[in-house]
Order: sequence, then C-alpha cells, then structure tokens
Amino acid sequence: MDSASSNPDRIIPAKILIAGGFGVGKTTLVGAISEITPLSTEAVMTTAGSHLDDTTATPGKHATTVAMDFGRITIAEGLILYLFGTPGQSRFWFMWDELNRGAIGAVVLADTRRLPDSFPVIDYLEDRQTPYLVAINQFDHATRHNPDEVRQALAISADTPLVACDARQRESVRDTLITLVQHALNRHRRAPATATTPA
Repeated sequence: MDSASSNPDRIIPAKILIAGGFGVGKTTLVGAISEITPLSTEAVMTTAGSHLDDTTATPGKHATTVAMDFGRITIAEGLILYLFGTPGQSRFWFMWDELNRGAIGAVVLADTRRLPDSFPVIDYLEDRQTPYLVAINQFDHATRHNPDEVRQALAISADTPLVACDARQRESVRDTLITLVQHALNRHRRAPATATTPA
C-alpha cells in the first residue's frame, strides 16, 4: 500500500501558529482537531494574577496557557500540520519569536466582544510578514457581526482571509486550517523571487 505513512519521503510537515488574545479559545481549538493527545501548558489562574488577566468576558476560565499548546493533524495524504498555540497574555509575548520561527502561517482567533485584543497579534505577524487569517470564534452568546465590519474594525487587507470558526468543532477547525494553508501557498507563489548577487 502506497501511503504517506509507509513512504516518509512524501510527508510534508508544516508548522502553524494558533494565536490570539487571552481566553479566545486557542487551547480549545488545538484540542478539538489534534489527532494526538495535545500537549498543553495550562496553569491554574490565581488571585495574584487577577489584576493582569481580565476574565470579564470569560467568567468560567480558571486556567491559562503559560508556554504553548501543541497538536498535530494530518490534513491530506502526506501533509501534516503541527499546531503551536501561543500564550495570549503580553507577559508571555517573549516566546512568540521562537514559536513563529519556521511557521508557514498563523490562525488569529478573535472574539468580537474583545477585538482590540487581536491588534498586537496582527501587528506582530504583519511586521514579520507571516501569512495569517482571522478566524472569528463563534461563542454562544457573542453578537454576530457582518464580516466586512469586522475586517474594517481590525484594519486588515482585503486579501487576508476572514472566516467564522467554532473552535469546539473539528470540521470547522479543519476548514479554517485548510483555508490558511491555501492562503499561505498563494502568498508564497506571489512572492517575488529573492534576487541573488554574484559572489
């Protein structure tokens, strides 16, 4: 049987960042799609950090990612995505450079109730020219907004994909990841070839 698992040379690994603000659903997304038991570095939130982490929009949240989440999903024969969920709080942003290294793209998971939390992530990715899409997490009690209004509020370009995603639903997450991979490939194809100078 000719398959990716029996022919390692045909396996294409790709690193994807799952980024976004605090409590937006990154750990949930990785857990919903990963075909392996996801690695999570969640720690119980304490009163010591209560002045740093605003849980107004996520009153049931009692733990937070302090390093990263990690999962893996085979999207198609030979294409394996390695998912790295970033910590959302600014005090852990020093880890982003390491997590971003080698990534083909990023999913910016956003909550329409707290869109400003997405700005630092978007600025970071645009500054490093990392392809990304914005996925609006479909929280049960969040107001649904027109995608054009969300795009305008986030000030993202027309060629940056903006999709709806339920981070709890495997199929929804899978569709989001496929859209990101296609976007990253298109960006790569459009990128001008790097000029080389004679030695």
